[in-house]
Amino acid sequence: MTRPKRHGQSPHHPAKKASPPAAAVARRGGRPSRKQAAQLGERILDAAGHLFLAHGYGATSIEAVARQARISKRTFYHRFEDKPALFVAVVHRIVDRLRPPADVPLLEGSIQQILERLAGLILHAALSPQAIALNRMIVAESARFPKLAAVVTARGVTGEAIQFIADILEREARAGKLELDNPTFAAEQFLFMIISLPQRRAMGLGVPMTPAELEAWPRDVVNLFLNGCRGWTRAAS
Repeated sequence: MTRPKRHGQSPHHPAKKASPPAAAVARRGGRPSRKQAAQLGERILDAAGHLFLAHGYGATSIEAVARQARISKRTFYHRFEDKPALFVAVVHRIVDRLRPPADVPLLEGSIQQILERLAGLILHAALSPQAIALNRMIVAESARFPKLAAVVTARGVTGEAIQFIADILEREARAGKLELDNPTFAAEQFLFMIISLPQRRAMGLGVPMTPAELEAWPRDVVNLFLNGCRGWTRAAS
């Protein structure tokens, strides 16, 4: 005995499934969401940063970046005009990650405390693995690609740091606590005192500084710098 057929139902043609919402179709085949686009950009910069710092600017091709990031060259060119533009973006991201946290109280305390705090933050950033790798690459490739150093300088924090320190020194000079006639020049020397020797030694140009030496370095640099500023007199021209 066969069961009676239900009205409107065929034994050979089961009922059709409901179509997915239009929004789901758009997500599968349309433009990526804002979150997906941001994740794709980070993936490209991760791949490019690794290749630039590991192999150098000249040896890193757009094809290699696309392959490492698992994208097509067409997708790459939708985001970056060329390799120099990609390098600028990589440097910009490295620099942003080296900036001190926004919640660090930079200007609290005496001039000694302020400069020691700044010196410690600057030294920590200058000796980070990415900063060391970036400096190595610039030194190695500056002859072939002289504009690389200019890109790093333009996108770096050096100019901002010098201006920030110069403003602090000028304030102290106006209060009669320091003897200075060129705060910007003094800020430049202070910055180089903090960075130059530790960074050179970390790059293999000498024996790397010990943790104890690095811990004492900001205090010793600030003491030397401030004692020089307090006893400063203009040299005869």
